Amino acid sequence: MSVVFLSTGPPTIDVEKLRKVAKAYGVVVDAKEEEHYRHLLNGLDATSIAIDALPAYTDPRLLPDPSSLPRTYERLAGNAERNPLNSWSHQTTIKSKIPLSERLKDRTIAVKDNVSIAGVPLTGGTYPELLTGKSEYPLPEIDAVVVKRVLESGGTVKGSANCEHFSMSPLSFTSASGPVHNAWLRGYTTGGSSSGCAAIVAASKVKAWRKQYSLQRSDPELGQSVDMAIGGDQGGSIRIPAAYAGIYGLKPTHGLIPYTGILSLLPMIDHTGPMTSTLEDNALLLSVLAGYDGIDPRCTPETPLRPNVPDYLGLLEEWKASKTAKSEWTPESAGKGLRVAFVKEGLEVLGLSPEVKSIVEEAVAQFKAAGADVEEVSIPMHTLGPAIWTVISRPFIVSSGLENRVTPMLQYAMPDVTPPRFDQKAFDVLNKHNPAVVNMFFNSTFMNEKPDANVTLAKAMGHVQQLRDAYDEVLANFDVLLTPVNPRVGSKHPDLSADVEAKMEPAIGATLNTCQFNVTGHPALSMPAGWGKAPDGPGMLPVGMQLVAKRYDEVSIFKAAAAWEVAGKGLDKWNGRLN
Repeated sequence: MSVVFLSTGPPTIDVEKLRKVAKAYGVVVDAKEEEHYRHLLNGLDATSIAIDALPAYTDPRLLPDPSSLPRTYERLAGNAERNPLNSWSHQTTIKSKIPLSERLKDRTIAVKDNVSIAGVPLTGGTYPELLTGKSEYPLPEIDAVVVKRVLESGGTVKGSANCEHFSMSPLSFTSASGPVHNAWLRGYTTGGSSSGCAAIVAASKVKAWRKQYSLQRSDPELGQSVDMAIGGDQGGSIRIPAAYAGIYGLKPTHGLIPYTGILSLLPMIDHTGPMTSTLEDNALLLSVLAGYDGIDPRCTPETPLRPNVPDYLGLLEEWKASKTAKSEWTPESAGKGLRVAFVKEGLEVLGLSPEVKSIVEEAVAQFKAAGADVEEVSIPMHTLGPAIWTVISRPFIVSSGLENRVTPMLQYAMPDVTPPRFDQKAFDVLNKHNPAVVNMFFNSTFMNEKPDANVTLAKAMGHVQQLRDAYDEVLANFDVLLTPVNPRVGSKHPDLSADVEAKMEPAIGATLNTCQFNVTGHPALSMPAGWGKAPDGPGMLPVGMQLVAKRYDEVSIFKAAAAWEVAGKGLDKWNGRLN
């Protein structure tokens, strides 16, 4: 192996530095060899200095559309008067004057605040000191690919939606700017970590709902809403908030939508996808966002090129038309021809409440009543899935996500995100706002220092494939799998002055039916299934169910969801008790 250095330069590495480096490995270098290794290390240092001196390079494919400039923004996070749900981080209005299509004409879209919008601060749900080591948030120079595609399709980007600290909570009280409230019932979780996305989209649904049922309540406490949002999901962070908020949230097949320009936690489990108030909008937005971008290493040879991306909404409408022509688009026959596998283990996860179990069982019965072929199946590995996801993710999430260390794959590396070293000051902040992030630092160090860490990790990686195969074996005979999403009805926000246990306890078990599909890559949709009684108070809150299909078979999910809703949408199951 040859070693090439740009420049040796003047010596900057002394023998003591070499000895310190060697000591990290428990190695002592013979004195007669020290000068040789010092010289080699000095060459690397000089080469590194040469790279540091280069100007940063920005891929021109990611630069914002000039016709969408200039851009202005207003920070709304924490503004109780203008932003009553605390759902918005920054508001703006960005449109392309020369869009390539009008698929999203007159549609408004918000993006999770881990998605780059050129000229709009990026917060990641945390404080600037924890994201960059500075007192100001980074101001991206690029548009994430999903933002570019929205603008190219004629959509209007209205801003960024609050998210949880470093995208690490299935609930919605950990954002640096304070709790994000459920649009249906203030003071309750709207789920996380795409909390603001869920609340902003749900606000539009609540407004329409109140009008439909002539409920005498004003809407100013909901703030500005949007038609659609783009969330992120590493363990359930699209699906869980969608379930709590009563909207539709799709974690697409891994690699179907490019993640370029979005803050990562771990490339293996990173997903971004649509969150919408209607199923049809979800299918529409997926077609806009999907397809290879030539940049994101998460994309695979299976990822369709942009011209080959399916028209998901068009395919759904064609299928519905064919069913209508056969007089099958009725509550009794819309599901005819669909095969639904009800996963037994999905109802056996820790903390699943009897109320949520009952709602999901009623949803299964509705599929049967609609003429679908429904069968309960056992997938024992489903129960083991969260453990596999945990062991796979813990060793890397700190370096990949919380420290934004570049992985050795060609990518856009988010150069403005430079988190400082985790220290006592960071601990004190995170311990108060989101102990889950502290736990992740501790977990990562613990896992990486285990003597047999790589053996455990390799074993877990093998079981990822086994888990994928277990789902694929069932999906060879069924169109979709069905499980619950949220194990309980949405909880009240805890007191931020409470101890770690009180803040962590409400989140326990939240991802036990969702995180499996982040490591296997299967597409999974959260959709409204019914209502549950709000704990510790009056009123009702949405409960979701999850539909899962073969990888790259999102169409089957949309078909099954649409057929189920012919017999009654989940939020139509209302008994007048919404307050």
